[in-house]
Amino acid sequence: MAHLSAKVLVLGLLLGADWVCYATAQDVCTFLGEKDTNSFYQEGDVVIGGLFPVHRCSVSSLPSFQRSPQQIQYDFSARTLRWMRTMILAVNEVNRQRDLLPSLTLGFHIRDTCDQTCGSLRSSLLLVNGQPDGVAGSEGAASGTGWDCASVHRAVSPVIIGDAASGLSMAVLKTLGSFHIPLVSYFASCSCLSDKKQFPTFMRTMPSDAFQIRAMAHLVRYFNWTWVGIIGVESDYARFAIQLFLQESIKYSVCAAYVHFYPINISPRSVMKLVDTIQRSSSRVILNFSAELELQSILRECQRRNVTGLQWIASEAWSTAISLWGEFGDLLTGTLGFAIRKADDIPGLKEYLTLGPSDCRESALLAEFWEDTFNCRLNGSLNIHSHSVSSNNREPCSGKENLGEIYTTYGDVSQLRVSYNVYKAVYLIAHALQDMSNCVAGEGPFFNGTCGNPKHVQSWQLLHYMKLVKFSTLGEDVSFDHNGDPIASYDLMNWHRGHDGSVQLVKVGFYDASLGDGQNLVINESVIQWPVGKKAARSVCSESCPPGTRIASRKGEPACCFDCIPCAEGEVSNQTDSLNCLGCSNITWPNEARDYCVPKTIEFLSYQESMGIILCGVSTFGACASLSVLAVFITNRHTPIIRGNNMELSFLLLLFLSVCFLIGLLFIGEPSDWLCRIRYPAFGLSFVLCISCLLAKTMVVLMAFRATIPRRDVMKWFGPTQQRSSVLLCTGIQGLICLFWLLSTPPYASVNTGPNSSTIFIECAMGSEVAFWCVLGYIGFLACLCFILAFLARKLPDNFNETKFITFSMLIFFAVWITFIPVYVSTAGKFTVAVHIFAILASAFGLLLCIFAPKCYIVMLRPEKNSRKHMMRKL
Repeated sequence: MAHLSAKVLVLGLLLGADWVCYATAQDVCTFLGEKDTNSFYQEGDVVIGGLFPVHRCSVSSLPSFQRSPQQIQYDFSARTLRWMRTMILAVNEVNRQRDLLPSLTLGFHIRDTCDQTCGSLRSSLLLVNGQPDGVAGSEGAASGTGWDCASVHRAVSPVIIGDAASGLSMAVLKTLGSFHIPLVSYFASCSCLSDKKQFPTFMRTMPSDAFQIRAMAHLVRYFNWTWVGIIGVESDYARFAIQLFLQESIKYSVCAAYVHFYPINISPRSVMKLVDTIQRSSSRVILNFSAELELQSILRECQRRNVTGLQWIASEAWSTAISLWGEFGDLLTGTLGFAIRKADDIPGLKEYLTLGPSDCRESALLAEFWEDTFNCRLNGSLNIHSHSVSSNNREPCSGKENLGEIYTTYGDVSQLRVSYNVYKAVYLIAHALQDMSNCVAGEGPFFNGTCGNPKHVQSWQLLHYMKLVKFSTLGEDVSFDHNGDPIASYDLMNWHRGHDGSVQLVKVGFYDASLGDGQNLVINESVIQWPVGKKAARSVCSESCPPGTRIASRKGEPACCFDCIPCAEGEVSNQTDSLNCLGCSNITWPNEARDYCVPKTIEFLSYQESMGIILCGVSTFGACASLSVLAVFITNRHTPIIRGNNMELSFLLLLFLSVCFLIGLLFIGEPSDWLCRIRYPAFGLSFVLCISCLLAKTMVVLMAFRATIPRRDVMKWFGPTQQRSSVLLCTGIQGLICLFWLLSTPPYASVNTGPNSSTIFIECAMGSEVAFWCVLGYIGFLACLCFILAFLARKLPDNFNETKFITFSMLIFFAVWITFIPVYVSTAGKFTVAVHIFAILASAFGLLLCIFAPKCYIVMLRPEKNSRKHMMRKL
């Protein structure tokens, strides 16, 4: 690693490194800078570097470049100290094993990064360049200020475990990656670190955020939270995580009510702006991507404003950070979050974490932890840090302090998650070194089959073995994918409030990325404690659209904000939140709720319904009335009024009128092909018979009048035979039209299943519309001819002539059928048939009443007028 020292010398100076090593004429290295005692060091054949953020530091002012940057250390993480001690335990455990690295000893060089980029880079440069024993504050290290430069190489670290934060890990990788020095992170989860083009030397025992984000997207969709707020600290970790979540949430129809980033050193103004956003939003679920320290000021402001009842979804960075509970327990009750897989127990860790005053005097970090925990000052303490004004005036420790009697996050081994990742990182390196030791010369993976030398490890060779390593530890099989990421597995944790008010982290489910879709997320809802009530909160922009409706997006708003539009006629939706409605088949129709299709109602004008019964009764009555009049006429056929008005044609007309009334019955009942083929020809022929009789009667009156003119013997040309022949001739023409209709395209029974109707109409199709209108038009033609002739004969002597009555009857006939045409065209189904029957009955009754009612009145009620004398009175 000697080549690296010169290359990073200037970089170390720029970063404010506490030391610089340069060669003099006597090859003596001189230390320039302050000694750093916040580290642990142990000699070994291979010294593993470690980067841990024990302190949280803030820069009080911008650097002046006239002196070393001054830092204020204001927070100490006992949890991170446990991570450090876990690494030491794992290294010592490997050294004790006989089957793992029996001929090789591991050492460690663990440093505090202060959770800052400059601290991480400075510490990483110290690790890869080596450091004199006297400079590193260590357990049992000797002190000194000058040494032989060759001695520096004893402390060179070919591999580093760290850093905790994704951003800090990226900074270290961009600095040391060019030298192929592996970095194994135990807590950096940003998916961006899986990019092997940018970070080819990165591995981790912490799952990538890509898996956590999928788990969170599954979680919010599982509880139908489609309207969620997303906040995160301004860091690469949060930005990449939120970007991934927004992409993943599209698959599950989840929308972001807001996305808000806040600075790491968040100001009161930034806090108020963020809480204002939370209060304005209708979302009751918040995803937060940050560590617990950044979250404290936000929760404090929410507490001040009494913003409660929110469902917090924690990222793995703070899902088990129970240090927040003491101050914000009321706000965090019911919090859900995915935590990395924990170890049930790391053998010997609990005992190793046990400390006494004598242990703490040998290390500045342990002394600082002891003094902060018991608020006292150890005799001969190496601690030079203070976190408050009162800490400078602490009383001396009594020596009776006992860690076993109090709770600290340092000694809490119930949630060994990050500690377990550190433990696995040590074993990852140990197994890679073991594989390197097992290499057979000539069969190695490097040039010409060479192997690496475990006694003089080259970082790039070690990285090769690390990528291929597979091992088992504490009952878990550990392996890595092509990106250097482990198989993702998370526990779903729920923050419970215990009976005594304390927090209990309860596992309520898990996410296993190795399982298939639909099976990778398992949740036990029965044990979840919610922030409010006994069920999950509702967090939607728009309530779900029930079956029978569809989603209609709102212009300019997220996809989760929509309106519910009822399905159109003939369409249904049988699912909640349907995007489209589906049309029913031709024989089905939506039910009233429009959530499923039901068989259409079969409809035709039947004898069982009221309309059919009424029309049937009227038709029967009309036929009976016509036959009754015929009977009266036959009975009184010798009277002048019957004989004087063409008795034979009157009898035929009454007979044909009774047939017209009965034709209406053919239009009632379920249509069939044979019935349809009888219905329309019978209608056309019956009315032509009636109109032909009226036309003949009118012609007889006109001929009779013309016969009174001298030398005009007209009646011999229009006698009874000719009258009957004219009726047959007119009817025969209609018969030919009907015959052509039946032979070409006859009427038939049709099932009308129109898409916009809830009813299946069984009706008679015309077959040929032209033929139907020809039949109707021919009837109209005869009626017009009859009307014209009757109108010309209206001034003949009243007592003889019935042309005035025929004229009125034709006017009624025209009124009925002219009205019939538009109504017939505009109606559908059985109402079309009813209109047709009504036109038949109305026109038939018009003929019956206008022509025969006056005669029946005289015959039955005024018999004195039924005499030849009365009829000849006006001649």
